Amino acid sequence: MLGGLAVAVFTSSGWPEVKSQFFSVKAFTDSFPGILSAFWIDVKVFLIVEVVVLILGLFVAVVRTSTNPALFPFRVLGAVYCDVFRGIPVVLLIYLFGFGIPALALQGVPTDPLILGSIALALAYGSYVAEVFRAGILSIHRTQVESGLAIGLNRLQTLRHVVLPQAVRRVRPPLLNDFIALQKDVALLAVVGVIEAYRQAQIDAAATFNYTPLVAAALLYLAVTIPMARLLDYISRPDDPSRGMAK
Repeated sequence: MLGGLAVAVFTSSGWPEVKSQFFSVKAFTDSFPGILSAFWIDVKVFLIVEVVVLILGLFVAVVRTSTNPALFPFRVLGAVYCDVFRGIPVVLLIYLFGFGIPALALQGVPTDPLILGSIALALAYGSYVAEVFRAGILSIHRTQVESGLAIGLNRLQTLRHVVLPQAVRRVRPPLLNDFIALQKDVALLAVVGVIEAYRQAQIDAAATFNYTPLVAAALLYLAVTIPMARLLDYISRPDDPSRGMAK
């Protein structure tokens, strides 16, 4: 099937034009150094925002799954936060933060679009990850908590040493999916003027009337996302129940 598809594409009458517009070797070599340099901004933003998202998501999930009556107002705030930031498209949040906050002219508030866009990404993906963590925590049977309490642990220690390790192990696949999406959505910072890989590729494509720079940017994103997916497959392999069934 793949061979037939390749033959259909490469023998089509429009293939020479597509090849020159999307797969030009000269355009690739001319634009790739600049796109690679801009891509490091994507990588830095992704790594920093990922840490913030993990901390924020875990904190919100723990608060929302708590049964302590004193934390009821915080549970309500956590629910509102997740509902609002999951419901608004990420690109709109970046617009609101990137252009709305500087327009307020508040003293001591950063106006750099890179910082504001990163905050918007962290808040948006923090709401998604919070729900992932919450699902993982709620999937742990209550007997695990009772067992921790029975051996002398308090509730906080039981959460830290018994519940969270199991919950995190169970939600690794959806967490990776969120992080892959986050790594790609860093490109949305281009809408507020950040010159990252996608924006640099757009600039090069507009200057040369050739779309090869966009393909070069896509390859850089793939160079990050594919190894992440394979790494998770390797890490999760010992926990795959189908391995035991196959034996």
